Amino acid sequence: MSNAAISNRKTDAIARGVGIMTQIYADRAENAEIWDVEGNRYIDFAAGIAVVNTGHRHPKVIEAVKAQLDRFTHTCHQVVPYENYVALAERLNTAVPGDFAKKTVFVTTGAEAAENAVKIARAATGRSAIIAFTGGFHGRTFMGMALTGKVVPYKKGFGAMPGDVFHVPFPIALHGVSVEDSIAALDKLFKADVDPERVAAIALEPVQGEGGFYEAPRTLMRHLRKLCDAHGILLIADEVQTGFARTGKLFAMEHHDVAPDLTCMAKGLAGGFPLAAVTGRAEIMDAASPGGLGGTYGGNPIGIAAAHAVLDVIEEEGLCERANELGSRLRQHLESLRPDIPEIVDIRGPGFMTAVEFNVAGTDTPGPEFTNAVKAHALKDNLILLTCGIYGNVIRFLAPITIGDDVFSEALGTLEKAIRAAKTDVGA
Repeated sequence: MSNAAISNRKTDAIARGVGIMTQIYADRAENAEIWDVEGNRYIDFAAGIAVVNTGHRHPKVIEAVKAQLDRFTHTCHQVVPYENYVALAERLNTAVPGDFAKKTVFVTTGAEAAENAVKIARAATGRSAIIAFTGGFHGRTFMGMALTGKVVPYKKGFGAMPGDVFHVPFPIALHGVSVEDSIAALDKLFKADVDPERVAAIALEPVQGEGGFYEAPRTLMRHLRKLCDAHGILLIADEVQTGFARTGKLFAMEHHDVAPDLTCMAKGLAGGFPLAAVTGRAEIMDAASPGGLGGTYGGNPIGIAAAHAVLDVIEEEGLCERANELGSRLRQHLESLRPDIPEIVDIRGPGFMTAVEFNVAGTDTPGPEFTNAVKAHALKDNLILLTCGIYGNVIRFLAPITIGDDVFSEALGTLEKAIRAAKTDVGA
């Protein structure tokens, strides 16, 4: 069996809209390494897009899943409920930022979490309008697309988006957008397009994922919290990509001195098994009538079991501290390359949610060609990298937080080689 042969079958069998970044077909994986069907080994700096923060096939997660498989795999919690769903809700109610009583609902994907947060916010406030930010990503369902602040590829060709969703610029100093600019845009929005008394919620990622790993400034978060409190608006934190130790805290909102009313989570929650959740203020979460929330697979018992194990591993192995250590080492290594690589214009990110941004050397022009060359050279040397950003000029690093020191050092060497090779490619 070969990657090429499977790729040929894929072209005939799978819809073109499912974009595939590599033509590496996985055969097995362990912690931060993947082996393809041809036996080639790769270091995984994608982690399924921040899903296996605890590594591929963490023994404790696998053990928990096997134990659940021996009991039952599905009953639909809304028909025949199970205790571990309740227990995980209790754990999240305690862990999610906010010094107030909370409740939780489990769904299956991050997009579902975003959708349900909007449903809950509208039910709780009796309002319909939602404000989101440019560059944000909240999923590929219709409401998810509406919230997402990027057209290509997420909205292109899909027709009209759901109404009453408004966008304001996300502050990115590197791109000339300040916090003051974002606040002014909000003020203008309230004057020109939507009465704040009609706004149910403001939704944002504490660190934008697909948008480029830009962290929301603390001053913005404080202003949003004050604004929401003044107008009865709910604040939704989309922690789908930032959650579960990735930023050096269990949740990225712990870096801020304000708490959201609703928190969306998925990806790293269950270590590779499909599980998502919304956790929020108890009285807000109770706004929807019975039957208004949930889903056939929402809170699947296998995913719930895996999530309990993930939370145990994060605590027992000190993964928040490990994320800070790995992120610091990665940023230091990238900083050491700056004198030779003027294309590097920014190195950023809390914990192990780190990114490097490239421009055309000596200019303010984004450099997606350079960025793609880095990714391609890395892949040739068996290091899997992901790009992001509205200009496609950012490489984001999402290796499992459990990656071993030897594998991590090997990856840093491969990364440096790829960056220097890209520099040679551009002929400068």
